[in-house]
Amino acid sequence: MDRAVYDRMAEIDADHWWFVARRKIIATLIDTFRPKAEPMKILEVGCGTGSNLALLQGYGTVDAIEPDDGARALAAERSGLAIKGGYLPHGVPLEDGYYDLIVLFDVLEHIPEDVPALTALRTKLAPGGRILVTVPGTPWLWSAHDVAHHHQRRYTEASLKRVFAEAGLKPRHISHFNTLLFPLIVAVRGVGKLLGREGNDDKMPSAPVNAALKAIFGAERHWVAKARVPLGVSIAMIAEPSIS
Repeated sequence: MDRAVYDRMAEIDADHWWFVARRKIIATLIDTFRPKAEPMKILEVGCGTGSNLALLQGYGTVDAIEPDDGARALAAERSGLAIKGGYLPHGVPLEDGYYDLIVLFDVLEHIPEDVPALTALRTKLAPGGRILVTVPGTPWLWSAHDVAHHHQRRYTEASLKRVFAEAGLKPRHISHFNTLLFPLIVAVRGVGKLLGREGNDDKMPSAPVNAALKAIFGAERHWVAKARVPLGVSIAMIAEPSIS
């Protein structure tokens, strides 16, 4: 992503409704599908400015990868971790068979070679280990937001399952999320296209609006791990190796 996008993330990721509510949803997914009860060895791929690392550190020891130099420095400052650099699938030295949980939060869509990247990560899982990803869904929602964030693609459930299957991974759970706000987001993106607006839609709203959006989006944590929701802005999937 562009330097300005990372800088903007660092300014807002502690309080912006999307980041806060997504962390609640991520926590619910980890609580429900974690591979073991005791502290885990966790790898976050593409940790950005480090806004998820404190959450993950509550579940065990954490390693992280971030290819952008500035974002990596900020993530290290925030977390106290030595963040690795490099790019998947072959540019990051990681121990085989080591991690109980590998997470990619809105990262896979940035990777040109998504199947080789996931194939490489599969070999880093310990026995019983799992991978948790969130990705943008609903390809027809493609907009200037995706361009600004350097997305390679948006996924459908079918295309995400296919990529994971080709990488030797099978789903334990898959569901759309950011569903309650779906009509509003469709409208905002549609207006942006009509007006020819370039850039992204990550502006911090007013405090009352931010609180309301946070509550609405965050409420989805109560069902995202229990049911398959067929429609939403994003998709979450938990997967495990289908081959050894």
